[in-house]
Amino acid sequence: MPDIAQFVHKLSIYALPVIIAITFHEAAHGYVANKKGDPTAYMLGRVTLNPIPHIDPIGTILLPGLLLLMGTGIIFGWARPVPVNFRLLRDQKRDPIYVAAAGVVMNLILAVISGIIFRIITFFDPGLLVEAMTQGGGAATPGLARMILVPITLMCVVSVQFNALLAAFNMIPVPPLDGGRIAVGLLPPRASMALASVERYGMLIVLALLMFGPVGIIWHFVQLISSFILGG
Repeated sequence: MPDIAQFVHKLSIYALPVIIAITFHEAAHGYVANKKGDPTAYMLGRVTLNPIPHIDPIGTILLPGLLLLMGTGIIFGWARPVPVNFRLLRDQKRDPIYVAAAGVVMNLILAVISGIIFRIITFFDPGLLVEAMTQGGGAATPGLARMILVPITLMCVVSVQFNALLAAFNMIPVPPLDGGRIAVGLLPPRASMALASVERYGMLIVLALLMFGPVGIIWHFVQLISSFILGG
């Protein structure tokens, strides 16, 4: 039987970093699309940091919750994709690259910011990370500051790892993932059209990659990024 108390504790640590990462990722797509000539997402209220319009019941709530409950050690999820009308973009070749890259860049920025906060906290209190890891997120030593800083430290670690995972996964060069759209914009016309035609089967390919593909390679890459940012 799952440990409900442990699940609730993990949920309190993971929920905010995951929601922020997903929300900022999608809002970045909509913001850049609006700047490049497509107001679709802006008109639909999707260029916002309010997480509610971006929440996907399965990708944002159910899947991450199940992964936490099962104790897999890996958290993954997604939000409702921001609608983009690529025909409205001013430069049909380059602007889709900027729109697609915006989400990945935002996740990397969030990872770096979280890493900076983590390093500042642990610089002033080097024992804080050890306490957070050994006590599971609760402060062992008394004090209001420790009760606040221990969860924040763990949230920073989760934020770095999850944002790195989103960035790495989305860079897989298969449409409709961001990496696929970037590749379509960068490739020569014939190769670009061939890759773009794969989009109708894109989600099936992505699911196949998740089940049979190089997930271990992606996770290894995520760990390298996380270790570099966190200074591990």
